[in-house]
Amino acid sequence: MKGRISNQLGEILIDPDVIAMYAGSTAVECFGIVGMAAVSVKDGLVKLLKRESLTHGINVEIHENKLMIDFHVIVSYGVSISAVADNLIDNVKYKLEELTGMEVEKINIFVEGVRVID
Repeated sequence: MKGRISNQLGEILIDPDVIAMYAGSTAVECFGIVGMAAVSVKDGLVKLLKRESLTHGINVEIHENKLMIDFHVIVSYGVSISAVADNLIDNVKYKLEELTGMEVEKINIFVEGVRVID
């Protein structure tokens, strides 16, 4: 389902992939996030996604113009996962609500791995 914004001039429909791309680019800017992760269901393997395919690590659902987002991330070694998750939630919630005008109802973060950054 697409996000819908109505005003006096008409309606704006926002595709969930657009929201996922914006959320992904916001997420990788957050301290402690190495990148998005893709989990292979068949093998159970986790791989770090390149910047061009950020949307594969993010699932966006829109119900009654409210956003529910799942992030599959890889975090930096040695950082507080709860602090990184709180920072990610705050930044993404603020930026998405500002961009779309829709309420972010829920953000789930799945930490799929830890990487040492050189």
